[in-house]
Amino acid sequence: MGKVAARIKVMPQSPKVDLDALQDRLEESLPEGAKINRVDREDVAFGLVALYPTVVVPDDAGGTEAVEEAFSDVEGVESVSVDEVGRI
Repeated sequence: MGKVAARIKVMPQSPKVDLDALQDRLEESLPEGAKINRVDREDVAFGLVALYPTVVVPDDAGGTEAVEEAFSDVEGVESVSVDEVGRI
């Protein structure tokens, strides 16, 4: 089985959210078998910064749905959407 890498856009609830703490909570929320390879940050507007974790999951794990759901339940997250997906 192969692996899938997905770049996921995570929008914090406000510019006041501590991005380092949010990143830690995202890593702690990952389902079994998934791991964050890297996290990029991009300015959005008015001081709001989006996190873009690149998550690697096994190909047989049903894609990124479990990761998206886990990230959505994390405190401080406003929205989660898949930006890019590819096999590795």
